[in-house]
Amino acid sequence: MAQVQRMSRLMIKTLRDDPADAETASHKLLVRAGYVRRTSAGIWTWLPLGKKVLENVSRIIREEMDAIGAQEVLLPALLPKEPYEATGRWEEYGDQLFRLKDRKGADYLLGPTHEEIFTLMVKDQCTSYKDLPVMLYQIQTKYRDEARPRSGVLRGREFQMKDSYSFDTTDEGLAESYRLHREAYQRIFRRLGLDYRIVSAVSGAMGGSASEEFLAPAAAGEDTFVDCPACDYAANTEAVTVKVEPSDASGVGAMEELDTPDTPTIETLAEHLGVPASATLKNLLVKVDGEIVAVGVPGDREVDLGKLGEHLAPATVELVTAEDFTGRDDLVRGYVGPQGLAGKSFKYLADPRVAPGTAWITGANKDGKHARNVVAGRDFEVDEYLDVVVVEPGDPCPQCGAGLRIDRAIEIGHIFQLGRKYADAFQLDVLGQNGKPARVTMGSYGIGVSRAVAALAEQTHDESGLCWSPEVAPADVHVVAAGKAKQTELALEVGDKLGAAGLRVLVDDRAGVSPGVKFTDAELLGVPKILVAGRRAAEGVVELKDRRTGEREELTVEEAVARLSA
Repeated sequence: MAQVQRMSRLMIKTLRDDPADAETASHKLLVRAGYVRRTSAGIWTWLPLGKKVLENVSRIIREEMDAIGAQEVLLPALLPKEPYEATGRWEEYGDQLFRLKDRKGADYLLGPTHEEIFTLMVKDQCTSYKDLPVMLYQIQTKYRDEARPRSGVLRGREFQMKDSYSFDTTDEGLAESYRLHREAYQRIFRRLGLDYRIVSAVSGAMGGSASEEFLAPAAAGEDTFVDCPACDYAANTEAVTVKVEPSDASGVGAMEELDTPDTPTIETLAEHLGVPASATLKNLLVKVDGEIVAVGVPGDREVDLGKLGEHLAPATVELVTAEDFTGRDDLVRGYVGPQGLAGKSFKYLADPRVAPGTAWITGANKDGKHARNVVAGRDFEVDEYLDVVVVEPGDPCPQCGAGLRIDRAIEIGHIFQLGRKYADAFQLDVLGQNGKPARVTMGSYGIGVSRAVAALAEQTHDESGLCWSPEVAPADVHVVAAGKAKQTELALEVGDKLGAAGLRVLVDDRAGVSPGVKFTDAELLGVPKILVAGRRAAEGVVELKDRRTGEREELTVEEAVARLSA
């Protein structure tokens, strides 16, 4: 059956200029090519060609999910409050959750993710170990109330996502479901034509233990990740760990107080004493659920508040303000040190670099005073070690010690071994083989469908426009009629023959549109093959162009049809 779309009948409006608010390539090109249009901040309409690309991404995902035995369902997007209250995520999601009330005053939300609802569905449907394992998935619209939606469909408030969930009775079964999803994701992203990396990650509000992200390297990415040039280590910067062995402090002298007026910052202190910032200990004060906590890191490093928040979730973390020092004579702003205060005035957290036996210059808890030879484990104790510094290029690889590289990427997938967090919340048990209740263990696996479209645009575009991979493109061939009646007649004839051969064909038969505009649009739209009915149309000869490589070749109509349908 012919699959031919004539542009004279297609609702499409291409733009010559970039949208004024667009910063990323995908945002600019998807709008200019007539694939999407902005409806409101972070809310996008998918136009006919864009919808075809979106559906092609969904089709590939469906095929690979079905291939591992996963079953597709469709859950509601409008969800009751109670299941999310049971897991604590009604509060944990904070302002990112769209909350609403019905006419009777009952609380609802627009689903950002569906662990709770899938768990309750399986609790209703599966009662015996014989019903498991089971893997379920859906492709559905999700909602997050982003404070600053940007970058077009890369970071919206409404977006398409594939989320799947596995349910097993044993940890070994969970590991197998996780492996199946991991391998399916690799096939999906290869078929989409994405360059990607698999990196270690943190679970965040999702909960659980093992967690990996699939990242598409791109300058427009909002995630940063590290990889090691000497081994296979790769991780989201929030998941990077460091191991520091204890130091021998036997040769370090006694703690000594120093007169350091007007040195409330690491920079002024280092300059005053003529020492590198790395010799000093920075003590950042934060509030964790309202309680003051100190975080110690080397003076030449910054605290990554995102990593700190992940470690302490679901607690709320915020920086202290000047008002927090009021009435706290034990806390001297700009001169705080852990000695004498750690474990008393505040809980003391530290980066592993503040290892036992390491000696520091730090605040003496007196205005204008610092202390030298302050030794961790001798002069103060660390309540808990957490990897909380901002990762820098050259930091040692946790596996082999070589210097790490840092790059930006778009998160396109995330897989979690959730364990029993949600099963515990809802008492999800089945009758085990021994006749006793067995608690189910879960996995959660997400792919950003609309985000994958943007990631592809970011990775594959060139200076002329989009360059879709064959399986994702809205058509296999873009046939361009250069303008004259004979050329249009040949373009439609070739289009019909290609359609009859099973190809998806887009024919630019628009009247009154110059050849130059048609050629520019063909480059902008990004269909993999462009077939031009031009100056030799009367001879039955067309020009075949590869959109990505730019290679051109003149062929007869019969040769072109045979080549493209092979």
